[in-house]
Amino acid sequence: MPISPMMQQYLNIKQQHEHCLLFYRVGDFYEMFFDDAKLASKELELVLTGKDCGLTERAPMCGVPHHAVNTYVQRLIEKGYKVAICEQLTEPTKGKQPVERDVVRIVTPGTVADSAMLDEKTNAYIVCVYFRGKGAALAYTDVSTGEFWYMTCSGQEPLSFIEESIIRYSPRECLLLDGTTIDEGVFDSIR
Repeated sequence: MPISPMMQQYLNIKQQHEHCLLFYRVGDFYEMFFDDAKLASKELELVLTGKDCGLTERAPMCGVPHHAVNTYVQRLIEKGYKVAICEQLTEPTKGKQPVERDVVRIVTPGTVADSAMLDEKTNAYIVCVYFRGKGAALAYTDVSTGEFWYMTCSGQEPLSFIEESIIRYSPRECLLLDGTTIDEGVFDSIR
């Protein structure tokens, strides 16, 4: 038995956003399937069910009501997860074709701009780390306020400089350019 068209669509979209938990809109709910469902069920204390989708076994599934999605997304980003919000772009029609869907927003700990998900007293910095020779640069931004600034170091040990900066400013998220590697212990202070 072949996989259902809707589930094939889900798998295609998930493949494009494999590092995110995919909130897949199905009517009045955002559904998660397979490993995303298992993880979300555990982290959000949701009931894990299953969906017939053409596979031998039912696909693990859990979901949240569309009107409460921000509450669940906030809980996940506070735990450091990335969430891709996949919306229905067309109205359902009769027949076997799935509704057109696509990811319209990706929410990460450092990209939250919704005031309902922010602490007014704390900046939500995202930092980018760049190494050049024996120096380093850090660029900070808070997307909720538009604040942006950077700092560089050339005389100090770069890893100490980065660690001190991260401890001082407590960014919610850190970006590294492709190919950049750092001992992950440097980032232990990130929430």
